[in-house]
Amino acid sequence: MIVAYLLNYLNKTTTAGNMEQKLSPQTMMNETQKLIELVLELKKQRNAVILVHNYQRPEMFRIADYIGDSLGLSVKAAETDADVILFCGVKFMAETAKVLSPKKTVLLPTLDAGCSLADMATVQSLKEVKKQYPDAAVVSYVNTTADVKALSDICCTSANAVEVVNSLPHKQVIFLPDKNLGRYVQQHTDKEVILWDGYCFVHDKLDSDTLMEFKQRYPDAKIVAHPECRDDLLKLADHVCGTGGMAKFAKLDGSKNFIVVTECGMTEKLRQDVPNKNFLSFCNICPYMKSTTLPLVVRSLIHNVHEIKLPRDVIVNAGKAIDRMLAISKNAT
Repeated sequence: MIVAYLLNYLNKTTTAGNMEQKLSPQTMMNETQKLIELVLELKKQRNAVILVHNYQRPEMFRIADYIGDSLGLSVKAAETDADVILFCGVKFMAETAKVLSPKKTVLLPTLDAGCSLADMATVQSLKEVKKQYPDAAVVSYVNTTADVKALSDICCTSANAVEVVNSLPHKQVIFLPDKNLGRYVQQHTDKEVILWDGYCFVHDKLDSDTLMEFKQRYPDAKIVAHPECRDDLLKLADHVCGTGGMAKFAKLDGSKNFIVVTECGMTEKLRQDVPNKNFLSFCNICPYMKSTTLPLVVRSLIHNVHEIKLPRDVIVNAGKAIDRMLAISKNAT
């Protein structure tokens, strides 16, 4: 019954764009609810756990077992007895889940869910930089592919990047791939941080002039910014943190209004997590994060589309870099 309905539905549409073109708003709501019910039933049948990143479409939150930041989600999934992990995020996140849960089946609903930031650091380019700085430690942001993590000394998140870098005995650190986060780290360490020429295009194109105009419209609002933003914008922020720390700050801070400087999906999530406060969108959309849809999740659960597979040596070595981070950092997730 479930499969028959699914196949009929997928023959009509497989993307949110097609759904909007072919279905009325009320029909869309009905079809969305049916898909959610399908996902929840398939999840039980597969003994699956569904991870949904903060930047996903709002309807994806309704099928989630866990919602949060990329590493934290993978850690949570590893602690479960699930046979299958379905990651509603982007590919490097699903790879991290596979590294931490090598015996589980890890699914990514669409290969369109890539990450231009992760793609800016390759194994070959990292090998070349390591030759130039043989005494430097390699600190790999979690927003990297598993094979790049496998060549790194240690990983970090946006929340613990400063702590990780300062924990190392090395005087030089190759920090990849986000130059904005690396520049933020450099301001909080005495070590020489060798910056990688990479960036998240969603955060990098947010500009300080527009933020100042926004602030003038809402002068009492606190600015909360992601450290992947450019330095001129971070200097205007009242608080700089990764997505995992934004709700925590909003709950503890006495302000009523907040200007959120990151991908727009986070604003939607904050409105759910802290409903008694106002969150103003100063953001851009990540098309990679928005490429996962409910029909694609259903297809993935039925047909194992797309299963993440990694070489054993990559799993082992990337796992060591992640484990070193977890061992020294209280802010790993």
